[in-house]
Amino acid sequence: MKYALVTGGSRGIGKAISIKLAEMGYFVLINFNANTTDAENTLNEIRTKGGDGELFQFDVSDPEMIKIAIEGWQAKHPDEHIEVLVNNAGTSKDMLMIWMDEKDWTNVIRTNLDSFFYVTQLLLKDMLINKFGRIINVVSLSGIKGLPGQTNYSAAKAGVIGATKALAQEIGKKNVTVNAVAPGFIRTDMTKDLDEKELKKMIPLNRFGMPEEVAEVVGFLASEKSSYITGEVININGGLYT
Repeated sequence: MKYALVTGGSRGIGKAISIKLAEMGYFVLINFNANTTDAENTLNEIRTKGGDGELFQFDVSDPEMIKIAIEGWQAKHPDEHIEVLVNNAGTSKDMLMIWMDEKDWTNVIRTNLDSFFYVTQLLLKDMLINKFGRIINVVSLSGIKGLPGQTNYSAAKAGVIGATKALAQEIGKKNVTVNAVAPGFIRTDMTKDLDEKELKKMIPLNRFGMPEEVAEVVGFLASEKSSYITGEVININGGLYT
């Protein structure tokens, strides 16, 4: 049995990634925090398509909750390990910095950046021992370009990009790769209130992307076919920013 963990794996881009990895033969641990219904729907869809997985509930911003959940899973599976980790869970709280509450800064940093450390560190040892692992971080155009009203989100995603490049150099000799994908405007719940008609005029491909298009790139990075790629950030933005 091959195991993959997708944080924030029940909706949007995370759901598409969970389904893609299941299609590749992985038993997918679908992490979610509160929305049990969406998580169950994602798992049911995976099973309908012939794959399998299980729900894995914890708050990615809570290190103690993460530790209990992951170490609990490891204790029940002493001879197995999670070989693919997709750090996808995230949140945004947009506001011009001059009016931004401290809690909105802290919550976005903890959920988007600190969670990378909390989750990844607990899975690294098994990947290194087994000399195989794929770590894929879902970042954002905001972390590359920076966007006004998103100093918190841009800082968090830029931090993950830096961590991706550093960790890739630390563990490459153990055949563990670390890469990131940076979506632009993707049609999900996070973008449903945006003016797609106007924004797509800025995009050379003249449309928003689909979650499945991000999932295809993540699937490639999770596969053996990407074995000579590490420390990279792949933009998925329709040419909006290169």
